[in-house]
Amino acid sequence: MQMNTPPRSTIRLTRRGRLVLIATGAVVAGTAVAVPLLTLENAEKEPKPRTLVVPEGWRASQVYAAIDKALALPSGTTRKAMPTAGLKLPGDAKGNPEGYLFPATYPLDEKATPRTLLAYMVDTADKRFNGAPVTAGAQRNAMNVYQAVTVASLVQAEAATKADMGKVARVVFNRLERGMPLQMDSTINYALNRSTLRTTESDTRVQSPYNSYQRMGLPPTPIDNPGEDAMRAVVNPTPGDWLYFVTVKPGDTRFTASLAEHQRNVAEFNRNQKALKRPPAAAG
Repeated sequence: MQMNTPPRSTIRLTRRGRLVLIATGAVVAGTAVAVPLLTLENAEKEPKPRTLVVPEGWRASQVYAAIDKALALPSGTTRKAMPTAGLKLPGDAKGNPEGYLFPATYPLDEKATPRTLLAYMVDTADKRFNGAPVTAGAQRNAMNVYQAVTVASLVQAEAATKADMGKVARVVFNRLERGMPLQMDSTINYALNRSTLRTTESDTRVQSPYNSYQRMGLPPTPIDNPGEDAMRAVVNPTPGDWLYFVTVKPGDTRFTASLAEHQRNVAEFNRNQKALKRPPAAAG
């Protein structure tokens, strides 16, 4: 039965309450995958970093900035090089590498350039994402691999823990199947080029194809570069009927199919946030 979607202000689907420092780029990396892409030469002469770490969940803009820094290049150099890098992206990407700059630890040598690094990241993603398990998993969920990567980017952004990823993926699929907007704050953050846990009502009215409060379906591209755990969650989502989730406090993310229960969970989250803002009581 088609569900009536409640007013947008009442179905805040978000990982709100996940207290991590992401606004400043202090993203917590998961297990980095060592990819032997570049040979280290003349390491004894190397004053610059010997590796480039791309954590799960970084956006393309963060990867560009990290490459510039690692190679001691002027800011913006990698972004400018991207259109001529000859990246082997899927057709659906339309030249946008978001989602395909695979998270890993990349060795650097003196011959490394923005073009070679971007190409290796995309080639690595292509190998990881186009194997039989991912292709079959995407087909089971009636989508192609690029769409599966897009869902994985949402899971990467929204899941508070690795253990929650399968449930978050299931929420995405359940809402899509019911014709409900995703209403995920992570897509608003991407549209506004920021990272925050606080999304206002005015934020949800921003005119953007990434505004999943106003637009149905998936965003037009991935919103970050997901890792293998997120992709694994997408191709094998946890069984369940959940439509909502909220992290009421660190380590306590609650999934539910009931709007009323979700509203109670959100209210508890708000109470917890207010308590955190209170000044500490004087010692007695």
